[in-house]
Amino acid sequence: MAHRKKNRNVGIIGIGQTKYSSHREDVNQPEMIHEAVSAALKDAGITIKDIDCIVHGNMELFEMVHQPDLWHVLGTGAYGKDSIRITTGGTVGATIGCASDNLVASGMYDIVMAIGFEKLQEGHTTGGITNMADPLWFRNLQTGALTGSKAYDVIREFGEERAKRVSLMYRIIMDKHAGLNPLAHRSFGLEFEQIDDLVRTSPKLVGDLKLIEMCSQSDGACAVIYAVEKKAKELAKTPVWVRDHITVHREETFVMFGYDEKYPVPMTHRFAAEQLYKRNGIKKPLEYFDVFEMYDPAAWWAVDWLRDFFQLKGDEHLKLVENKEIMIGGKMPVNPSGGVIASNPIGATALVRIAEAALQVRGDAGKHQIPTPVNHALASGFGGTMWTVLTMLEKELNW
Repeated sequence: MAHRKKNRNVGIIGIGQTKYSSHREDVNQPEMIHEAVSAALKDAGITIKDIDCIVHGNMELFEMVHQPDLWHVLGTGAYGKDSIRITTGGTVGATIGCASDNLVASGMYDIVMAIGFEKLQEGHTTGGITNMADPLWFRNLQTGALTGSKAYDVIREFGEERAKRVSLMYRIIMDKHAGLNPLAHRSFGLEFEQIDDLVRTSPKLVGDLKLIEMCSQSDGACAVIYAVEKKAKELAKTPVWVRDHITVHREETFVMFGYDEKYPVPMTHRFAAEQLYKRNGIKKPLEYFDVFEMYDPAAWWAVDWLRDFFQLKGDEHLKLVENKEIMIGGKMPVNPSGGVIASNPIGATALVRIAEAALQVRGDAGKHQIPTPVNHALASGFGGTMWTVLTMLEKELNW
């Protein structure tokens, strides 16, 4: 990592994604994964023979297929190769990205491919989530990924009317971004004039968390190829360099509540951001980064987390949304891809954040490309019992 020089620098040289959809009945799991793998290999200009190791990730509990990486060899091309399977909840995609970077930086391999996927139509995601925790000690988890606690926190701090409008504004901005991304699952063509109507009419899931504000369940796969510096420069016209990443888990002291003065339990995203910026000498993250691909499971959480990820004070994070500064072309574009709210193939979701951030750095994001140069990108992953993963990507090797 940057706080202690890497053994070897690592660059992203290939990116492949499928179309994200509620149902991919036209393909089985290996076939769907093969779409992303083929696209990544083509993007990198290499073949499967050039890959030294494959890191595979998904939530096998959701599809209820044990050790799916063995079956998926038909689509991953991992036959006869070193292969590692990783499952860490919603953070899976980010974790396999970190692992791939570490495997190359360590000197174990020169080229590693990370593959994340989910085919949620074939399992029962909610059933999997609600049965993975002890029903007595972890009662608060039994609603699965649904929680209205963040809406309660924002409303309590900033007032009901403003809080609800900001949440819906964030949601509409994500929808507008998704409308530019041909791979996005959900794009409704929402307009800002609909905010008041959506506040009033959108069905509620839990508390003030509304259906329109919650992420989807999607089918899809993503593959990202990591290479050692020498090969990255040889193979890629514009390699995207992995500067640093951090993983913060806090399962053993899990609480559903954030930081307060009486009981100071900092949330993992706040702690992760503080540590990452400190060890990389970044004092003003809002000015340093050009794009942020955030794992935003719901609009309420996304709005609240902006403050901690960018070390903001007071209501500065709300103003970023209200002034539309998080839109493409704004001061801090957030999720030009449409984010998790638009597409959520859980095992791939956090890897998609890295992939989309890398595309922005390369200038290859197509219609949802940011119009200004992208030199520094941040991507986040979230999952499990409030786990956070952050990855920093750079256009130049200048740290």
